Amino acid sequence: MFKRFVDNALKAWADSPVHKPLVLRGARQVGKTTLVKRFAIQFDQFIHLNLERPEHRVLFESNHTFNDLVESLFFTFNKKRTAGRTLIFIDEIQSSAEAIRQLRYFHEDTPELYVIAAGSLLETLLNSGVSFPVGRVEYLAVRPCSFLEFLEANGETASVEMIEQARFPAFAHDKLMDWFHKYALVGGMPEVVQQYSQHKDVVALSKTYQSLLAGYTDDVEKYAKNPAMVQHIRHILRAGFGYAGERIKFEKFGNAEYRSREMGEAFRTLEKTMLLSLVYPTVSRQLPVLPNYKKSPRLFWLDTGLVNFAAGMQRDVFMAADIEAVWKGRIAEHIVGQELMAYNTDVLYKRYFWTREEKNATAEVDFVVAFQNNLIPIEVKSGDKGTLKSLHLFMASANHDIAIRISSMPYSKETIQLENKSYQLYNIPFYGISQIEKVLEQVNN
Repeated sequence: MFKRFVDNALKAWADSPVHKPLVLRGARQVGKTTLVKRFAIQFDQFIHLNLERPEHRVLFESNHTFNDLVESLFFTFNKKRTAGRTLIFIDEIQSSAEAIRQLRYFHEDTPELYVIAAGSLLETLLNSGVSFPVGRVEYLAVRPCSFLEFLEANGETASVEMIEQARFPAFAHDKLMDWFHKYALVGGMPEVVQQYSQHKDVVALSKTYQSLLAGYTDDVEKYAKNPAMVQHIRHILRAGFGYAGERIKFEKFGNAEYRSREMGEAFRTLEKTMLLSLVYPTVSRQLPVLPNYKKSPRLFWLDTGLVNFAAGMQRDVFMAADIEAVWKGRIAEHIVGQELMAYNTDVLYKRYFWTREEKNATAEVDFVVAFQNNLIPIEVKSGDKGTLKSLHLFMASANHDIAIRISSMPYSKETIQLENKSYQLYNIPFYGISQIEKVLEQVNN
């Protein structure tokens, strides 16, 4: 298995003098269990529980005292309390509300133990009133593979090193764009990335995509709180990939007769499972970001590779000379949105876009990101500066002079002169998205 970005976060957690039980959040099949198993090599002992197995679940549900519970864990797995650092991994923890309650005592009574919990269907418990012990656990988001991880999996270590230094030399541009095009096609689901790195055959990935989508559909009854919601969620999983990157309305979504209230609830349920995100607009040009939840959100799915497969877009993406030309630019916007999430392990992290909606004068900027005390606009677009009308409108009243365009063009910087001010436009190629913050830091130094 290839190196993952979140490996560093796991190490930082273990190295901290105070390590509360760590809860990994992420959709099905983003690699949570694989990450922990590989991380366990750094410990002297590893106890792996899967609470979907009755013989493991009963350990937490036998009315033992907490001390007896801990002793039973070591006894059951033939381990010793005095044999060095021990990592306890409680997988599929959503299968036991009692196991979730017990996490607080690992923090309070056995701080010498290292405890990680994970589960793909945690919301089934959270929505029923069971909550994780406040202040006694930490959270870490696990997402699909980033572009840098995709390169790592394919042995492109020199490319990774160059990008991580925020170096974008002209001689490397075509090669790096070619790899990003592959990433936009294949996506970042770990099993898919692993298979592609071994065989370089996109067609052979179909069974894996089908299996992933079938697994999400099979989970619907676990997500839904009633039979009606089952149908609403299934409709979203059938029709929703075709709306990736678009602004959507809940009312009659996907040409169905379902009403806004019921579809909105189904979308928000799927959002909690981290299968999709509803990205809302803001009219803010400065911090804090104030999203308008009354306006139509844009729909972003977990992974662009799944979107391409489920929406029948693989051939178009594969054949395109420029991903900005595919599906009216929505694939390019979707993969940029995925990359903006990929390096952030905060489970509460949200993306936003900017809009000005006035009579006969609408404008949108694809994303806005916070940097230091400013809100930086990001436009995903090809062409020259004359096509950036929405970006110009944002910058005309912004309290800073920095904007970013993501495109297939090589890295460059240009000064844009508006009527009453000028601003610096940084043209960052798709493969440099991970280095936006580093580019901005260089600007300020």
